[in-house]
Amino acid sequence: MSERAGGPGAPPAPVPFRVLVVDDDADMVAFLARMLQAEGMIVESASNGESALSQVTAAAPDLVLLDVMMPGASGFDVCRQLKDHEATALIPVVLVTALEDSESRVRGIEAGADDFLSKPVKREELIARVKTLRRLHETRKELESRRLAAEVQRKDAIRKAFSRYISPRLADRIADAAGEQGDPFQGRAQRTSLVALFADLRGFTRLTEKTEVGAVVGMLNEYFAVLTEAAYQHDGTIFNMAGDSLLVGFNVPFPQPDAAERAWRTALEMVGRFAPVALAWRKRHGLDLGVGVGICAGDAIIGNVGSAHYASYTIIGNPVNTAARLMQMAAAGEVLVCGPVYERIRHLVTGRSVEGRGDVTLRGRLEPIPVYAVQATAGVAA
Repeated sequence: MSERAGGPGAPPAPVPFRVLVVDDDADMVAFLARMLQAEGMIVESASNGESALSQVTAAAPDLVLLDVMMPGASGFDVCRQLKDHEATALIPVVLVTALEDSESRVRGIEAGADDFLSKPVKREELIARVKTLRRLHETRKELESRRLAAEVQRKDAIRKAFSRYISPRLADRIADAAGEQGDPFQGRAQRTSLVALFADLRGFTRLTEKTEVGAVVGMLNEYFAVLTEAAYQHDGTIFNMAGDSLLVGFNVPFPQPDAAERAWRTALEMVGRFAPVALAWRKRHGLDLGVGVGICAGDAIIGNVGSAHYASYTIIGNPVNTAARLMQMAAAGEVLVCGPVYERIRHLVTGRSVEGRGDVTLRGRLEPIPVYAVQATAGVAA
């Protein structure tokens, strides 16, 4: 038994072709409407240019038959306005005119008209021109639909590619910027001001020595899930994950005037989110673990580093190295920050235990730097 039209599996019914006829002569509107309706098209009408523009804005037709000589806005004016707006630029416009001089044709072309019909209108010519423009319009819509689908797929691929390294909000910004400002991860290396945050697991060596290999991997995945979520919460960019250490950058690849504050809040989030995980591990494995964090700000080089076979987008320079050294010095639940970062977050740490460690000379640096230890929480015993 064959399926009825519109039933399951049946192809969708064709969408009727809608034509807007714009003319101040009611008889002409009726004349054109009869011929178009006989071809199965839906016909709507407007008696002047202003009304036509309102109708097109409310519900765009598939084609506009537009009289040139009308009171108020002329057909040339209406055509020009339709073609000047992105939302209506692709709607085919046919100018219907009794003007046969070349100057009028040139004005119509300059206004963006797709075709012309001369009065008195002949049925065969009208239908032929409308059918031709209908095919052209449907081809344009199909191409635009494919282009939009490809654009959606491309942006979705970009989001998926970057969502493992940056927050969903930043991934969306990169996807939206691609093709306009370009991919920020593909640009040339540059020197920029940034804030680097390094975090690692205090007591990791004991973890690897006393826990089975399979359990260690699972625990590290749980640990990194907590830290990356904290980084994403404040739009940090993850640059490196190795062993039990995580490097997060702020003010890259997009400007963040409050980068230091974001880094501090990320550190708090990391320590706070990890606390219940550490408590569960203590009960299961008898291990006391915690997160130590180092933060520093300064100028660094950012870019793709590696070989033809492997490369990574990373940050290199003093703030990164200093943040790594501070991380190594930090106790569980402690955040060590360099002087420039402390000055920017001083208003956020009121009421917390802050200990000035004085000017510390770190390995690899000629000049000592001021270091402050800020207690993020009561922490877990180191």
